[in-house]
Amino acid sequence: MPLIKSAYRAPWFLRNGHAHTIWMSLATGPREIVWHRERLELTDGDFLDLDWHGVNQSRLVVICHGLEGSSDRAYVRGMARKFHRAGWATLAVNFRGCGGEPNRLVRFYHSGVSEDLWEVLAHAYGKGFKQIGIVGFSLGGNVTLKLMGELAEQTPQWLIGAVGISVPCDLTGASLQMARWDNSIYMRRFLRDLRGKIQRKMPLFPDTLNDQGYERLRTFQDFDDRYTAPLHGFKNAEDYWQRSGCIRVLSKVRKPCLMLNALDDPFLAPGCFPKELAEGHQFFHLECPVEGGHVGFVGSGGNRNSERYSEQRAFEFLDRQTTNSTASG
Repeated sequence: MPLIKSAYRAPWFLRNGHAHTIWMSLATGPREIVWHRERLELTDGDFLDLDWHGVNQSRLVVICHGLEGSSDRAYVRGMARKFHRAGWATLAVNFRGCGGEPNRLVRFYHSGVSEDLWEVLAHAYGKGFKQIGIVGFSLGGNVTLKLMGELAEQTPQWLIGAVGISVPCDLTGASLQMARWDNSIYMRRFLRDLRGKIQRKMPLFPDTLNDQGYERLRTFQDFDDRYTAPLHGFKNAEDYWQRSGCIRVLSKVRKPCLMLNALDDPFLAPGCFPKELAEGHQFFHLECPVEGGHVGFVGSGGNRNSERYSEQRAFEFLDRQTTNSTASG
């Protein structure tokens, strides 16, 4: 029964989901990780920028950032440091338009772009890695676990497992949760950053993209109805949420997957804690610490740039799968 009882406790001054989330959003992350960039050409004519650290190992962890993140986020760098010190190669994915310049096509990235992640994994496997695991944060965690569910029985042997951290697996519930007044500080920031993406691409697609009246957008539903849905083939925001949330396919995962979601995460709705599924599933593991915030999980002492609990748990979980895979092989 892979419902994990968590031993994590936040430092006393961060035992509030909002405080924990904001505190960790100010982290700078380790600068010892020096990325080497590669541009991956996608089958639809677009591209992804991939950042590598260490390529001579047999084991690789692929790391996926959250909404409006990138490989430069502290949580991505911290996770890369954890795995690198243990002898793994690391690959940080920058979703479309998140690598420092606009992507070629009018479409962007979104919570359901599992097809892009699959192209990354296939490309990495072609470089000779024997065992590959995935760690995804927030939006990237949803993409990660969605792909694992979609692969189901067809999951290749070399894809050993995945970890999702602070995953809005119920996108409908999480989007409505983010529309609450007490999350307005985050909502305003996301909408501001997303507007920047729109504005940078407007000169490239003047007949499709504009930001007239953008200031009237207040929620993800507003943004997804206006941009995400029509640009990516969904009927509307609700159709996008329903089809893209990994909760729809979690029951189909056939390789070990861990979801680490804090109960005090201000971004997550009740549907983002699928305890009944974990209790009856062989491969899906769920850990729900009482504290942790959103992409927080600060380590002992509250140092923003020290090792996080999420880094420890992700490494322990995937490292165990490499051992099991070697033993079974």
